Amino acid sequence: MDTADDPETEAPGPAVRPRGRVLTAAALLWAGLMALHDLIPNAIGNLGSLFQTLLPWTGIAVPVLLGLAAVRRSRTAAVAALAPAAVWAVLFGGELTGKGAGGGDLTVISHNVDEGNRDPAGTVRALAAADADVLALEELPADSVGVYERALAGSYPHHAVRGGVGIWSRYPLRDVAEVPILPWTRAIRATADTPRGPVALYAAHLASVRVHPAAGFTTGRRNASARSLAAALRAEPLPRVVLMGDFNGTSRDTALAPVFSAFRSAQREAGDGFGFTWPAAFPMVRIDDIRVKGITPRSSWTLPATGSDHLPVAASLSL
Repeated sequence: MDTADDPETEAPGPAVRPRGRVLTAAALLWAGLMALHDLIPNAIGNLGSLFQTLLPWTGIAVPVLLGLAAVRRSRTAAVAALAPAAVWAVLFGGELTGKGAGGGDLTVISHNVDEGNRDPAGTVRALAAADADVLALEELPADSVGVYERALAGSYPHHAVRGGVGIWSRYPLRDVAEVPILPWTRAIRATADTPRGPVALYAAHLASVRVHPAAGFTTGRRNASARSLAAALRAEPLPRVVLMGDFNGTSRDTALAPVFSAFRSAQREAGDGFGFTWPAAFPMVRIDDIRVKGITPRSSWTLPATGSDHLPVAASLSL
């Protein structure tokens, strides 16, 4: 019998490779980086801190991967793209729900007012209108301090300014002291005698970070100032503490764990959404924050833009 044309006897052709293998691998690798972001080292260009700073935005990769999977007509790649989606949901799903409970005994605002602010009078009017009990202001220009002092004198009879950092309070302040975190003054501490007892107030502005093509994400000075601030916070004798300021880093940045680990985030526990604060024109990261110890956050929010390149942040707290 002639079998030359019998299809069952033909030699098999080359194996067909599944579509989208590279996309599938990329999706799984991205999901792994997201899930294990704490383990990304800072040895080269502080890539760990940079990745953690932008961690909320890593979810953008999901629709990109799904679109590429559709172009490649790869079901495997489409399914793999769900892995980073699942990791993102675990990391941030809880931050998208409204958690504010209302109430509170103490309302605080923190704002980097920006040394290049061209409208300090407008900025201070907006802050005064917010009607908080305590204001913590960072990056106060020396030539504008008087503008803030005069505008806030009626509502805030107690205040302290050291260097470029200041605290204004409706309640008496005592034990005011600079907190040495840098060679120049970038943090202060004061005790506020509230109707519910003393509360330690800290206003801090950690050193800035820069992105350089050669050096990468430079955070050395910021990390050193964070360690100095953390040492002062560990030595704090009062059980109730409010930490406010511009930390030039986010809560996910493990390099800031010495400062943040012993404190509760008002935004994470009682805020709506991510509460991004910088840059004010199109906020992408939350580097301005309010943290508490021995105090319960009730609500947390950002205020409208002022003349600064940061948005103000606010929180209502129960003492």
